Amino acid sequence: MNIERVKIGDVKMNSNNPRTIKNDKFNKLVKSIKEFPEMLEVRPIVVDDDMIVLGGNMRLKACIEGGLEEVSIIKFNDLSEDKKKEFIVKDNVGYGEWDFDLLLKDWNKDDLIDWGLDIPKENSYDEYTKKIDIPIYKPSDMKPLSNDLTDLEKYNGLVKDINESNIDENDKTFLRLAALRHIVFNYELIADYYAHSNKDVQKLMEDSALVLIDFDRAIELGFVKLTENIKKQFISDNGN
Repeated sequence: MNIERVKIGDVKMNSNNPRTIKNDKFNKLVKSIKEFPEMLEVRPIVVDDDMIVLGGNMRLKACIEGGLEEVSIIKFNDLSEDKKKEFIVKDNVGYGEWDFDLLLKDWNKDDLIDWGLDIPKENSYDEYTKKIDIPIYKPSDMKPLSNDLTDLEKYNGLVKDINESNIDENDKTFLRLAALRHIVFNYELIADYYAHSNKDVQKLMEDSALVLIDFDRAIELGFVKLTENIKKQFISDNGN
């Protein structure tokens, strides 16, 4: 397969190509091609026997937008329709990932953005950037009333409607359980309630994850789950 130089009007866009670039990204591609057209010589557009694009549909569109009169192509001959479709998809698959720390050491961030790269917000690409922020409540002088720890208005209304309905009793049981999701917990008052309770009540509150006193135990009981990246940092921070 040889690289050929042809008139841009001889190359046909592929209307069935599922890959597209829109708005700002496309404008950056046009600008990149106009400023650095030599890239097209080493990355020609791939076409089939009928001069329909198999790889480089958006580059062709950007070349047309940029006013180029000729483009470099490689003709991929004698492909079946299934192979053409497979080529189009595989040509657009991105297998790698950018190492942004390394990239930003060698290149100006604004240039990279101008060239069409999506730079994550600062530190968002780090595995772990800061410690987990857990709210800490300072107990008041008085123990809250247990009735104030939850808001049952929505729950009670649902249960009332369920009980008064004419549906099957098994359905009622299920829906009453589902209605429990609508109980609202006031965790600031719950933390206060915990601080003024005896050891037995406190243990049961911990086992229900109403308060998190022991982070390791919360993980053990399954109330807190760590991603693999955070888990590595957590283990590293704790020295084991």
